[in-house]
Amino acid sequence: MKLLIIEDNLELREVLTQYLEKERYIVESAADYSTARQKIFDYEYDCILLDITLPDGNGLNLLKEARERGIYLKTIILSAKDSVEDKVLGLQLGADDYLPKPFHLSELLARIESLIRRTQWNGNSYLQIANLTIDTAGFSLFVDGTAIDLGRKEYDILLFLIRRQGHIVEKSVLAEAVWGDHIDQADSMDFIYAHIKNLRKKLSQANAKVEIKTVYGFGYKLIAE
Repeated sequence: MKLLIIEDNLELREVLTQYLEKERYIVESAADYSTARQKIFDYEYDCILLDITLPDGNGLNLLKEARERGIYLKTIILSAKDSVEDKVLGLQLGADDYLPKPFHLSELLARIESLIRRTQWNGNSYLQIANLTIDTAGFSLFVDGTAIDLGRKEYDILLFLIRRQGHIVEKSVLAEAVWGDHIDQADSMDFIYAHIKNLRKKLSQANAKVEIKTVYGFGYKLIAE
């Protein structure tokens, strides 16, 4: 799961980044409006943490532009401006939640997890596909009820492909989602192949009824039997 923190306060940005990375999120950040604008329209995020007051613009205008483009940004507004008008406008522009500063990190985490469950997993913490069960809260995989030991990147790859079951996922898109935005500048994507190979082996040994197919020249596609 990949998050974008749009926050001009360096100390808060670093605290949020360190905390959320410990919770197994891929975290990107932007300190100003122009950087944030570039990121949200160039990359995809599972949740955006948005400050309203930025040095070169109002964060709510990002929501407005996204709405005009027909793009849904899964957003939690984090702002010291705790006015009813800001809350109402933010929600009208498409924000999913509003958390005034200061806040507890544990509450922020709960809201992020709730938003992701609501928007991606229909409110559930457990996903079922073929004979696989994925515990998204515990970062665990079970095949026919038996726990399968996956590395962090293997789990992240599997979850990302499951979210796009039956669709081709380009290597660059997969890399950005699991390793972060700047991975698209890597000289080679061979590291993805190594993780896919290990994941396939573990799924095969567990008799999982899913297959990760290679679509040559494009990427990968997960298919359930």
